[in-house]
Amino acid sequence: MKNFYKIFSVLLFLSLIFCNDAFALQLGRRAKHGMVVSANDIATKVGVEVLKKGGNAIDAAVAVGFTLAVTFPSAGNIGGGGFLVYYRNDGFNTTIDYREKAPSSAYKDMYLDSLGQPIPFKSTKDVTSAGVPGSVAGLLFALEKYGTMSLKDLIQPAIDLAENGFKLSYELAQSFNSNYDEFVNYPSSKKIFTKNDEKWSEGDLFVQKDLAKTLKLIQQKGRNGFYEGETAQLIVNQVKANGGFISIEDLKNYRPVERPPIKGTYRGYEIISMGPPSSGGIALIQALNILENKKFEKNDFHSSEHLHYLIETLKHVFSDRAEYLGDSDFVKIPVNRLISKEYAKEIFNSIKNDKAISAKEINPRMFQFRESIETTHYSIYDSYGNAVSVTTTINSSYGSSVVVDGAGFLLNNEMDDFSIKPGYPNQFDLIGNNANSIEPNKRMLSSMTPTIVLCECIPSGKDKRPFLIVGSPGGSMIITSVLQVLMNVIDFGPMGMDIKTAIDLPRIHHQWLPEEVFYESFSIAKDVMEKLELFGHKFTPRNSMGRVEGILIDEKNGIIFGASDSRGYGLAEGF
Repeated sequence: MKNFYKIFSVLLFLSLIFCNDAFALQLGRRAKHGMVVSANDIATKVGVEVLKKGGNAIDAAVAVGFTLAVTFPSAGNIGGGGFLVYYRNDGFNTTIDYREKAPSSAYKDMYLDSLGQPIPFKSTKDVTSAGVPGSVAGLLFALEKYGTMSLKDLIQPAIDLAENGFKLSYELAQSFNSNYDEFVNYPSSKKIFTKNDEKWSEGDLFVQKDLAKTLKLIQQKGRNGFYEGETAQLIVNQVKANGGFISIEDLKNYRPVERPPIKGTYRGYEIISMGPPSSGGIALIQALNILENKKFEKNDFHSSEHLHYLIETLKHVFSDRAEYLGDSDFVKIPVNRLISKEYAKEIFNSIKNDKAISAKEINPRMFQFRESIETTHYSIYDSYGNAVSVTTTINSSYGSSVVVDGAGFLLNNEMDDFSIKPGYPNQFDLIGNNANSIEPNKRMLSSMTPTIVLCECIPSGKDKRPFLIVGSPGGSMIITSVLQVLMNVIDFGPMGMDIKTAIDLPRIHHQWLPEEVFYESFSIAKDVMEKLELFGHKFTPRNSMGRVEGILIDEKNGIIFGASDSRGYGLAEGF
């Protein structure tokens, strides 16, 4: 354990010797005017070019979103959905919910057999798993209301990349090949994601003519170019031919929803995040409220005390997620209580400092019941002081693995994010209650946690300004990834941990059920794990948790720092 802290202290010291100012030691890419961080280098560069041309953060977000649908198809999408959190430079903030919806023909037990048991893979594979996509509607809504540039210009880079192709990186070629056995099951997918029925290699030119045609229809006709007409008919043809549920009316009637953000505070910082049907904002703020009752010093990082309180906090947060959270348009959620400081204090006071509480002790009623990680996130900050945090998904890696024939994009498999049976785990081992049961036109619960943190870093009497812009993919691990990055920056280090280190440091995860602490390599020292095992914690190794894309704004020195998680292959770039 001493060696671990020695290494950590040396890293901090090496950072400190290069600069005396508190925030000038931030690592990662730095810029003066604007920053884009995404999971794909091409998409990031497209976003930066928009900012350089005078576009705002929303303009760049739209361009990045459509580009990711071309260059990062495992998660970037027009066949899925997502959430956008927006801070405007005058202090106004809002969120846009473009989460997928259950088709109007959906019903509560649609994935259960005659004995009431889940039918294997029906909610995770094939077109039967697809919800009504929201990404196109959401991006266009954001642009129309808060953007400054034309859709024609912002979507053109994506069209060019689809029509003319781009050379595959090693990582993307391997990603395609890893899903080869799924793609070959569907002629429409095999046509796009295999190379003449063979596997791809680094440097191969990847051309998507059908997707280019779909994007051109959106460019020409706006939302009607996707939710009505030719593209809508192609979606329905694909779905109906294979026993799915999405109809022409479902597509025509889809609308994004602008919602007030979920807000909280942590040690003087203001947290702005996504509300239901995302569980992320409530879970994040509830966890921060609990942990705020414990003071952490820089040398407490991943000590037995730090990890014990973090783990116990996460158990309570994910238990409440399972019990209460769903689509707030359909169910009443006790939001004010869940994010209150008083409720957090009650939970904190119940945590024993030397004993792990069991899942059954936390929630006996839910215990009697018995999200792949291919979401993607991007963060943007512009020269005007606007901030955007976007998380978007098709759920599993490559969603349902089904490409809409003639349209060139993948359908999501988001229906698995509903509780298909109370207490039955989804593919991420998350369980839920009737609050997240399937109903027609209902949005399924999500763990996406796009977040903007504000601070009054320069006392001026004005509104607090953006300090952090973060988010992550990772299913249930999204919440814990974002939480730990925020704590790393705010709680640890002699003068605040730099954004790159905060993102790259190893993480842990607990979600109430299963009763295991998942941990990345080098995240827990041997003596710390042994002590926590004496408390009753059980540990299971995990290869990777989340891929955070983050921005830190040092307003005092006029520097913007961006960092893309080393767990992925993204890019932070600014100007």
